[in-house]
Amino acid sequence: MSDSRQSMIRVVKRTAIPRKTAYLIRALAVLLALATGGLFILLLGHNPIEVYKSMITGSLGTKSALRETVKMTIPLCITALGVTLAFTMKFWNIGGEGQICMGATAATYFALFHYDWPPYILFPVMVLASMVAGGVWGMIPAVFKAKFGTNETLFTLMLNYVASYFIQYLRMGPWMNPQSAFPQIARFEKSARLPMLFGVHVGWVFALVLVVLVFVYLRYTKQGYEITVVGENENTARYAGMNVTKIIIRTAFLSAAICGLAGMLQATGADKTLSEAVTGGAGFTAITIAWLSKLNPFAILLVSFLFGMLEKGSGTIQSLFNISTSAAEVFQGIILFFVLGSEFFINFRVMIGKGGVKHER
Repeated sequence: MSDSRQSMIRVVKRTAIPRKTAYLIRALAVLLALATGGLFILLLGHNPIEVYKSMITGSLGTKSALRETVKMTIPLCITALGVTLAFTMKFWNIGGEGQICMGATAATYFALFHYDWPPYILFPVMVLASMVAGGVWGMIPAVFKAKFGTNETLFTLMLNYVASYFIQYLRMGPWMNPQSAFPQIARFEKSARLPMLFGVHVGWVFALVLVVLVFVYLRYTKQGYEITVVGENENTARYAGMNVTKIIIRTAFLSAAICGLAGMLQATGADKTLSEAVTGGAGFTAITIAWLSKLNPFAILLVSFLFGMLEKGSGTIQSLFNISTSAAEVFQGIILFFVLGSEFFINFRVMIGKGGVKHER
């Protein structure tokens, strides 16, 4: 049965848009975000220009500020690279937070109880343990999806809470530091902390290497081609003789393993201990970064750095202008709203006016 109705506002998917137009829309979105954010800052009683200037200098103005920005960029970039593998296959891995937690937990075991091992053994073992733990954690929903058709979005999301509460159990139970007045895990010995390079822990080297590896893996390897084909159409992949179940499970493992590595780097490099806050929200922020970057590893590196600047700059204006944490988060939200909103107008066109629209029932 079909009928015709008059619609004043219609949303139509664009078939194609020139690259220059897409860049223009994104640039306009940034300008609107800065203008709206400036208005918000003005309502708080501050000079927007001074606040913006402080955000830039607070994130890039000094060597120490730049180092902190890079430190914030590392988990964002690596986690975004991890979820990119799954997203390319249309496997919606929303479990980066939990995979970071499990990777950090596995690495912490060796940092706490085997810190006396030689560094050339200890660190490779922690890297391997974190990747295996994160990979297995992400492989669980993949197995259920491949075998039983479960929804991986909800499955991976729920596992985030399980992993977080598992760390809480360890912090308040088996791994609690008996010498502390509060339930917390002891800080790692120096031998179990990542070495520094140019004032930042070597996690940034891992990030740069992974950007290249993920790009090559997706673009130039057979497995990368299989991931793309499965993401486009599973039936086509099966018709071509691909083992879709194997590809889903393998890719989910690799995706989560990279997220687990981010947890190890964060725990042993930045935090030097383990807590539920080890993720710093990177698991969720990485999803936004991956989509804004169009799942391009090199774009992910750039966007992650911009997000690191935003986080570090927001922290700076909190202290300099006495802006509350909530207000700073609202400011970040305004910027993200416009930037993400620009992607809607790049992919869709809003048509205003009367026109016949057929609806099938």
